[in-house]
Amino acid sequence: MEPEFPEGEDKPVVHATINGLAVEAEANETILHCARRHGIYIPTLCELDDIDHTPGTCRVCLVEFNVPGNGKYKLATSCNTPVVEGMDVQTRSPRARQAQRLQVELLMADHRQDCATCVRHGNCELQDVAQFVGLHQNRFFEPSRVAAREIDASSPAMIRDMTRCIRCQRCVAICRDGQGVDALIQVGTGQDKAVGLRYGLSQKESTCVTCGQCVLVCPTGALGERDETDKVLDMIYDPDIVTVFQFAPAVRVAFGEEFGLPPGTNVQGQIITALKRIGADIVLDTNFGADLVIMEESAELLKRLHAGKRPTFTSCCPAWINFAERHYPEILSYLSSTKSPMQSMGVICKTYLPQKMGVDPKKVRTVAIMPCTAKKDEATRLQLQLDGMAEIDTVLTTREFARLLRREGINIARLEPSPFDNPYMSEFSGAGAIFGTTGGVMEAAVRTMYYVANGKEYDRIEFEQLRGFDGVRAATVDMGGSIGEVRVAMCHGLRPTRQIVEDVLAGKSAFDFIEVMACPGGCVDGGGNLRSKKAYMPNAQKRRATLYNVDRAQKVRQSHNNAQIKALYRDFLDAPYSDKAHHLLHTMYNDRKLTLTRTVNEIWGDITMSTMVYDPNV
Repeated sequence: MEPEFPEGEDKPVVHATINGLAVEAEANETILHCARRHGIYIPTLCELDDIDHTPGTCRVCLVEFNVPGNGKYKLATSCNTPVVEGMDVQTRSPRARQAQRLQVELLMADHRQDCATCVRHGNCELQDVAQFVGLHQNRFFEPSRVAAREIDASSPAMIRDMTRCIRCQRCVAICRDGQGVDALIQVGTGQDKAVGLRYGLSQKESTCVTCGQCVLVCPTGALGERDETDKVLDMIYDPDIVTVFQFAPAVRVAFGEEFGLPPGTNVQGQIITALKRIGADIVLDTNFGADLVIMEESAELLKRLHAGKRPTFTSCCPAWINFAERHYPEILSYLSSTKSPMQSMGVICKTYLPQKMGVDPKKVRTVAIMPCTAKKDEATRLQLQLDGMAEIDTVLTTREFARLLRREGINIARLEPSPFDNPYMSEFSGAGAIFGTTGGVMEAAVRTMYYVANGKEYDRIEFEQLRGFDGVRAATVDMGGSIGEVRVAMCHGLRPTRQIVEDVLAGKSAFDFIEVMACPGGCVDGGGNLRSKKAYMPNAQKRRATLYNVDRAQKVRQSHNNAQIKALYRDFLDAPYSDKAHHLLHTMYNDRKLTLTRTVNEIWGDITMSTMVYDPNV
């Protein structure tokens, strides 16, 4: 991370050379950072600048250096060694290249060698580095050590495969420092060192909330979603099954880059075409479910406000629900009972849609394409079943969907777009589209709550005070009538959410309505999205901007003006928050809290995990 200095103060300059090129470095700037600024590549694996993570554990970034008066060149990790005056650095000397190659070979000693079966094959940072250093053999490979490493497949959402782990600790850092969940820790010592869960718990039983941010930063295939592409193919090719697909608002703006399109490109129409081509019977938009959720959640919130019950938390993010149940069950009574858009779509697809289309509900299989690993966990919740049937049969992350299309030989960049064509559940409002970004749920809710409370439209459509990218944002919205001013907050990322929750429990919060999205940036950067090598959330703003443009392009921009939503209530649900709507579209939560403590040794290990440890003058 670049050093920071007080505004207006001149930055101290250090003079050095890298591979014979004269460079200027800032005080305490690392060799790696300085080299990057000057276009000089040094291989890395554990380091990830976007999250300020430079533990130096992989040692792949070794370089040779010398400083005046030291006499001979030394090897050092460039990610945590600062540039000093007069330093000469060699990144491609025979000794440096040999050291880098040796480090990669050692990393591969207990790493599974069947790369072709790995979900990261062809998109793996370890493979890239191995090619860069010229790795041609693996003299130290020990199959017995690989066999002894843990594979945790207990979670319905994620697989933790330590046979592919290189001990970079990125996952530990993002879980602890980025999300504040602190479920992942380092276990063991020496060659037995690995990433585990606190108290030796399994992934399923731990405090992990399956947000998937650890997956986004993992450089290899050690962390990933539970792959269910074959399950979906089985459904598609079963002639007795009616497959109903839905895809989330964030998917259409966070998928095109997999096929070479610019980040943020809206590929909604191409996704519809692709799904039809692989055999999907019905293709729907989760945005319809978002409009439905707004109708229910707005009615629920207004009822709670009239009853003086404050605050109400949104409930559409499953990782946030997991966080509340596992870390703060005291907050559960404050959560909206409205199901998520995905689950709301699922239950309607197995009741209303079959009724309208003359299809046997028992033959319907619902598949949701989501930018989220926690959605897999959500779909298995026992309280989200309808008469013994799962509301959602399978969830595919965006990454799985990409693999599915590649397996079927489909490149969406070459497809013509198609429209949604179901006469009952195809329409969506602009409000539904912005569910995919932080603040979007709140803005969509405000548009409809005002109408419900006042019987007329708000004189504004867009609410800039609800937008932004700070971890916590607060605003006051005048809802008029008997409601008056409503104090709202938007949180994205679980670290800032934790503080909001603790303020509510301590009686320090004055908010009426709080939106929470567990993933920083919201669903557009959810844990099920495409991975970016050596980067964290690089395309957030472009994806976000496209969702707002989708909203602006819609003729209908409020959920309550969606004609098919109106028909759904008229023909089936009666009214928002009716008995039937409450039975089908609302849920309950469970206290699943685990009480964990930390040892002094664990705390010390965390403190020293990412610290500059090498003094080049010694």
